[in-house]
Amino acid sequence: MSGVLDGKIALVTGVSGDGQVGQAVARALAEQGASLLIVARRPENVEARAGELRQVKARVLGLSADLTKEEQVEGVLERALGEYGRLDVLVNLAGGLTRYKAVTEHTLEDWQSEVGNNLLSAFLSSRAVFAHMKEMGGGAIINFARAGSPQANMVAYNCAKAGVEALTRTLALEGRDAGIRVNAIAPGLVDTESNIAAMKPKDLKRWARRDDIARVVLFLASDAAAGVTGQVIPVTGWGV
Repeated sequence: MSGVLDGKIALVTGVSGDGQVGQAVARALAEQGASLLIVARRPENVEARAGELRQVKARVLGLSADLTKEEQVEGVLERALGEYGRLDVLVNLAGGLTRYKAVTEHTLEDWQSEVGNNLLSAFLSSRAVFAHMKEMGGGAIINFARAGSPQANMVAYNCAKAGVEALTRTLALEGRDAGIRVNAIAPGLVDTESNIAAMKPKDLKRWARRDDIARVVLFLASDAAAGVTGQVIPVTGWGV
């Protein structure tokens, strides 16, 4: 059976822990025919996820890299082009909330880490692939923002995700004439194993599911979304 991404090459960042969104997204892309390059900071995590994908016959290359480092991002792109010769889809999933504290307790290191992991990584990765996609005649970049209003005790994360929305819309304008579509997904609470363990929800049915998010990624990566760019799409389950 053919898939909607047959022949496409997808780079997915932030494919790390078991039971997380990146794992679901990478598998969904592979099941629809994409060849993958997956990236995470810890070698043991990326190799575990790559091994799982190979078990379902996916073509996948796993790399460990710090995507807040310019030279490491450039190295990831070089490996992608060396392995596959092209890159059609970039999914910027790297990031997450790691600092939960009042603004007066946020250190400069807290700010730099949260903004670096969530916004700088998306900027560096997008910038790295942009020229290549222009030469190819187009491509799709999918970022991850956040749904809902800013919450207290998350100042750096809130600002970083607001920056991701601005990055998305700016790159969509710059990529319009080159056929580069840039969109973002804004999840609400998601049924990742880490979220469930931390929050112990009474009604998990109201949360967004990892597979729901993966299906939206598939749509934005595919030709079905040819007329969609510069959009931030909430995926919030039934809780909003």
